[in-house]
Amino acid sequence: MPDALAITPNSTVSRLSPAKINLFLHITGRRADGYHNLQTVFRLLNWGDYLHFSMADYAVIQTANIGIDANTLCHQLLILAGAESITADIEDNLIFKAARALLAFAIQSNTLPKQLAQVVITLDKNLPMGAGLGGGSSNAATTMLALNEIWNLNFTCDSLIKIGAQVGADVPIFIFGQDAIATGIGEELTAIDLPDQQYLVLMPDAHVNTAKLFAHPKLQRDIAPLSIDTICSQYTDYVQTLTSPYHNVFTPVVTSLAPAVAEALHYLQGLEAQAMSTARMTGSGSAVFLPLDASIASDKKLLAKWIKEAPCAGYVVRSL
Repeated sequence: MPDALAITPNSTVSRLSPAKINLFLHITGRRADGYHNLQTVFRLLNWGDYLHFSMADYAVIQTANIGIDANTLCHQLLILAGAESITADIEDNLIFKAARALLAFAIQSNTLPKQLAQVVITLDKNLPMGAGLGGGSSNAATTMLALNEIWNLNFTCDSLIKIGAQVGADVPIFIFGQDAIATGIGEELTAIDLPDQQYLVLMPDAHVNTAKLFAHPKLQRDIAPLSIDTICSQYTDYVQTLTSPYHNVFTPVVTSLAPAVAEALHYLQGLEAQAMSTARMTGSGSAVFLPLDASIASDKKLLAKWIKEAPCAGYVVRSL
């Protein structure tokens, strides 16, 4: 978990809400609850959105006067700015959902403080929705981590991960805060130490509905699960290059449905020989990325040329 916030009335603390990439992504089966079991390695990036948390003029809410309804309490405590274009209703926003889940857990565990500070959260959004970079989930996790400190709830990382999993399957990795092997629906996390890496990330203007992808008849859902030890020991098979059995099961489906994703991936595949790596898609798309060999990562002129010639917006980013 990040360092504690040093926030006082009339002050603002800013936090990076990082993006993630999936170095590979397998579906190992369907669960009784309708979700799918996954295996992936998450890599956090030093690039993403920013969230700014501030308290205004000692605006304190007496929680006893609100009752124990987490939704009502959240409306009283949270002022959200910069997210108007994401959801028409604040209750649909993942930042609000994260705060509400945090309050609900505090109420349920009988640990809700008698008074809480009203918090203004301002979102600087850089990551597009539906890119497979985890932007909304990262916003939710960053919110939970910050409010846990601001409100002195003192929930453990394990508790926050459990709360976060109720908000979204990708939220736990951002609470965990480091590269990890993920199983289950993404909430069972094992830290993994990977070499520092730079990436060329392309963001095609395309989005395929996730529910549609999971229901697609050609999506492979029966990848043989690998042991954690195997994934750890075989990291050279998916960190820079991508060799069998490691792959992203969503890639063939998404590229068949979204020509812009296929075009961006094809462009990166044309650079693989120079980059000495394997291009791939992250999550269920639409962003694609190319790991960069150290000899290429330092050539700023070449990378600028690659970005300029790309069929969509591109960025050079580094692992967190």
